[in-house]
Amino acid sequence: MNNPVFSALLPVVLLIVTGAVAGRAGWIRGEAIKDLSNLVFMVLTPALLFRTMSTVHVEQLNFKPVAMYFVAVLMLFAAMLAWQGLNRRAAVLALAATFSNTVMIGIPLVGLAYGQAGLVTLFTLISVHSLVLLTVATVVLAMVTARDARARGQGAQQHMALTVLTAVKNGIIHPVPLPIIVGLLFAQTGLTLPEVVDKPLNLLGNALGPLALVLVGVTLMQVNAGPHLKNAISFSLLKNLALPALVATLGLALGMQGLPLNVMIVTASLPIGANVFLFAQRYEVAQDLVTASMTVSTALGLATVTLVMSLVGLMA
Repeated sequence: MNNPVFSALLPVVLLIVTGAVAGRAGWIRGEAIKDLSNLVFMVLTPALLFRTMSTVHVEQLNFKPVAMYFVAVLMLFAAMLAWQGLNRRAAVLALAATFSNTVMIGIPLVGLAYGQAGLVTLFTLISVHSLVLLTVATVVLAMVTARDARARGQGAQQHMALTVLTAVKNGIIHPVPLPIIVGLLFAQTGLTLPEVVDKPLNLLGNALGPLALVLVGVTLMQVNAGPHLKNAISFSLLKNLALPALVATLGLALGMQGLPLNVMIVTASLPIGANVFLFAQRYEVAQDLVTASMTVSTALGLATVTLVMSLVGLMA
């Protein structure tokens, strides 16, 4: 039980199980799931992201390993779109195959395994993780939605460049990227949040992880995940093993080594993050498959993260 992998993953599993029990018992009705999802996505997530970014100073960050990480991630994201087709479902599944649970699992795991130096590297990634991936997914969804609307003859025809610009704008004016950008800009002023503002933001942010994971469990009881189990296992192995293998290959090819590379590889091996479920819930795309994949990815993570960390240790 003192193993850092089990210590980090078991609370996540228990929270999902708690939600499943609550859903099975009828304590949270199916009609309330959408409202709870909106609460998490529109209130709790922005509070956590803004507060975290409000203390980050750009000059202290080393973005070289982070840049390498995102090259690998975007390669897999693009491969998923090519495989699944350029549509709303493919965009959500591509996000599921590339979005790691960097906060709920990543922070305690990396802290226990690699100490303060490892956390500095992880926090550098976290500072832009949601901004990059959720913005890319939002832009793709906006472009696909606009394309489909034009194909149905709904809405005026417009030049693709304008469609892209509109999609980028919608990707930034969004509950996830916007508080990151605003928080980062605030940090550069050198000011600090007054306690009367910081304390409620902290309380809201702390509620995000538990509520989001309980919500996953509740949703599990509203759908039959059985038909999605085979695909969920495939996507989970893609996320938990293929992505870290790609990050390791690219990092070694670029001559990287040591702690920064190790942290990036382990981060890539983390289970699918709760934001993917919230994203699928918000856009009403592939919810059942994403829910099943999140659960399977987290359960398999007990073995796959251990395997990846063991292999990373052999690289040292």
